[in-house]
Amino acid sequence: MEGEEGAQLAQSENKASRFKTICVFCGSRVGYKPKFSDAALELGKQLVERNIDLVYGGGSVGLMGLISKTVFNGGCHVLGIIPKALMPVEISGESIGEVKTVGDMHERKSMMAKHSDAFIALPGGYGTMEELLEMITWSQLGIHEKPVGLLNVDGYYNNLLALFDKGVEEGFIEVSARQIIVSADTAQVLIKKMEEYAPVHDKVAPRHIWEGDQLLNKSTTSSTTSGEPAIT
Repeated sequence: MEGEEGAQLAQSENKASRFKTICVFCGSRVGYKPKFSDAALELGKQLVERNIDLVYGGGSVGLMGLISKTVFNGGCHVLGIIPKALMPVEISGESIGEVKTVGDMHERKSMMAKHSDAFIALPGGYGTMEELLEMITWSQLGIHEKPVGLLNVDGYYNNLLALFDKGVEEGFIEVSARQIIVSADTAQVLIKKMEEYAPVHDKVAPRHIWEGDQLLNKSTTSSTTSGEPAIT
């Protein structure tokens, strides 16, 4: 029995080590329900327990601030990537972890993707949804094969998931492509499902011929407010 438990523990640890870094998309607000803040804190704790570093939008307010502080205080590395124009809006007080400033939203997303092994969206507004949908689209196109997770707290994304299903029903989304998005209502279950994820959809084009693929593999020149060297 002891040998079996040891094997199960080793298997669990191996699964947990699949991701070194996860990018989390989330709101610069906390929303009206405490459940949203609780979910951000719990996701942060789950990342720390698995020794997974965080990449995020660089803000210190809203759900962004909650998860980044949780991961940073837990001893994992935090990399925030933020356009210079948003710094006065999304950073209040001291920044958290390493912060890289970029020129625009496109550069922000490409750098976030480049430095991440997977993506998770917490509840958020237009920006969060736009980031989520771009990563889903990149997966469909064949630009990356990284898991894309949706933390559907208190049914926040039920209508979006229903829209995806409607897209399949009406012939705009392939059934296999609907499987790109991995969803769950708790962080623990979501990460487990993402660790088991394997792409099954047909890619629009091979990864190596995408010019946009360079966004995921080449370093981007940017400034940093942390004083640390840029990651390459």
